[in-house]
Amino acid sequence: MSGNSLHREVSPYLLQHKDNPVDWLPWGPEAFARARAENRPILLSIGYAACHWCHVMAHESFENPETAAVMNRLFVNVKVDREERPDVDDVYMAALQALGQPGGWPLTMFLTPDGAPFWGGTYFPPEPRHGLPAFRDMLEQIATIYHDQAEDVRHNASAIGARVGRLAARRPGPVPSADTVAGAAARIAGVFDMERGGVRGAPKFPNPPLLALFDALASPGGPAIGRETGTDAARAALDRTLRRMAAGGIHDHLGGGFARYSVDADWLVPHFEKMLIDNAQLLPLYARAWTRAGSAPHAAVFAQAAQGIMAWLAREMETGDGAFASSLDADSEGEEGLYYLWTAEEIAAVLGADDAALFGRVYDIRPGGNFEGRAIPNRLAHPDPLSGEDEARLEAMAARLHDRRWSRSHPGRDDKVLADWNGLMIAGLAEAGMIFDRPDQVARAARAFDAVLASHDRNGRLGHAARDGRLVWPGLLDDHAAMILAALALDQAEGGTARLARAEGWAEVVMRHHMAEGGGWHMTADDAEVLPVRSRPGTDAAQPSGNGLMAQALARLALATGNPAYAEAARATIAAFGAEVDGNPFGVASLMVAALLLETADQVVVVGPAGDEATRALLRAAAASGRPLLDLRRIEPGTPLPAGHPSHGKGMADGRPTAYHCRGPRCGLPLHDPAALAAALAPEPVRS
Repeated sequence: MSGNSLHREVSPYLLQHKDNPVDWLPWGPEAFARARAENRPILLSIGYAACHWCHVMAHESFENPETAAVMNRLFVNVKVDREERPDVDDVYMAALQALGQPGGWPLTMFLTPDGAPFWGGTYFPPEPRHGLPAFRDMLEQIATIYHDQAEDVRHNASAIGARVGRLAARRPGPVPSADTVAGAAARIAGVFDMERGGVRGAPKFPNPPLLALFDALASPGGPAIGRETGTDAARAALDRTLRRMAAGGIHDHLGGGFARYSVDADWLVPHFEKMLIDNAQLLPLYARAWTRAGSAPHAAVFAQAAQGIMAWLAREMETGDGAFASSLDADSEGEEGLYYLWTAEEIAAVLGADDAALFGRVYDIRPGGNFEGRAIPNRLAHPDPLSGEDEARLEAMAARLHDRRWSRSHPGRDDKVLADWNGLMIAGLAEAGMIFDRPDQVARAARAFDAVLASHDRNGRLGHAARDGRLVWPGLLDDHAAMILAALALDQAEGGTARLARAEGWAEVVMRHHMAEGGGWHMTADDAEVLPVRSRPGTDAAQPSGNGLMAQALARLALATGNPAYAEAARATIAAFGAEVDGNPFGVASLMVAALLLETADQVVVVGPAGDEATRALLRAAAASGRPLLDLRRIEPGTPLPAGHPSHGKGMADGRPTAYHCRGPRCGLPLHDPAALAAALAPEPVRS
């Protein structure tokens, strides 16, 4: 049997390739059986729906009948959506890096019929270009090597396999103290561009896990340790990065939300795809930054960025049941960024000459544009707010331009629902809803949580990706960890403990199915498909590692329940990678945040009826502190907290809603006044 089999799939990325003349097969036993039966190598191509260079290679090669004929004659061709199968992508991206090549997508790997990688790359052009061979020529060479140099292929596959095996390795060391974490953060901040923000050079990625570490150190309640240990460096690097990103073209100033990265060093030119996962992590960072900025003029910049993400999410990313889609494409009408670009003439036609002059001056719209003849709206030259009157005019202009942009051909949307990405967005949205006192956003987060449960939950375990009634099962470590964090964030935002049992159930699933010998957790479950390596992910990428997320989830469960077993499990997870704090702190930021949660977290318990305005006022005061290392609980009067919780046995004092602020095993005096609670949560003085 031959022919393209992707028409049976539901992944939007795979369906983009269903009409290729390539005889694509999805990942699975059929592909490997065919490769063994026909003694042909496997060409594995991994990408995702919003990937611009994946589209380029598809148009140049996979849609070309002559190239497809070579692929079909020489290989068994397998397509994988990296978002649907991150476990597969994890293994083969590590194989590419074992070859000494930088990672990226599309990922093009060549495998033996038993799945062992022996060579690979990323994008290959149709003709020789920029030192890369023509794709068709390379295909012929790889097939010849496979059949004529079998021993070399086996040797290469064996060497790569040994290196990929490190995915399952642990790097044990002590759980870092808050001082150690701050010192590691100082090293990380040392490579940040303190003029433009972000890591020095180009391209520029937001690196949310690093920013989250800086946030944990810079926020009120972070370790009150001296300048030399990195707290000030973290605060400066975070503030500069968030401000310059918000001003740059990476930020969609008309529609809200952030693109995945910028190709330049100034945050001006985005790679135009917009991903749920990036915005899920940036939303709470901007919301907390707003609380820290206080009355400073740039506080409005942070608020606008956070609220823009929330508006974009509601307008463009909700699926029919209330969960959130994965991404928006970089391309529309076959051109990258076309949806987002403007000419000065188009702006004037919408706004009129006078308004266009003000908008153009502030947002860098000029004849000839700032990018390939057109303009990317940005405020890099005018990052701070103008007068209230001018900003109100600009906001109205942006709304008019967005209405006009909405009439254009939209980028494609990948509407599959990923449990891990949704979990992080639900947690971020619930927290931002609390900080901005937006119960509508908390309700949106709760609706998404319930939608993920409806589509992903099977007898207390989660699947990973759902679309059109099909679920990728079983779920991954990241799915359960992120949804634990979502459940706990919603409990904080809604003022109760209704979802706590669900979170504890998912923690039990991880302990039963993902435990790794010697510490930490495997990405895949013990009853999942067997891959060449069962990875133990401890290194952050664009999102926190699975072990980093799980360590944070366990630390927050310990805070919520007072159960020391969760704290011990969190410490064991961090310790499995503890050596990296000294060796590679850039890769373990999420684990270091978990260590800070264990050592320095604050807890606030509000005892009071759910509908009481005094109860709500205390909850708002705690949420407005913007502390990332905070566990906030509301309990009904007469409902005891667990015996291990520092507020166990405490209730309403004087018959009024009451707050207790605790750190470690000790709690302060009962508080009734929201202003007194806010003062208790105010920044501590930094020791010199």
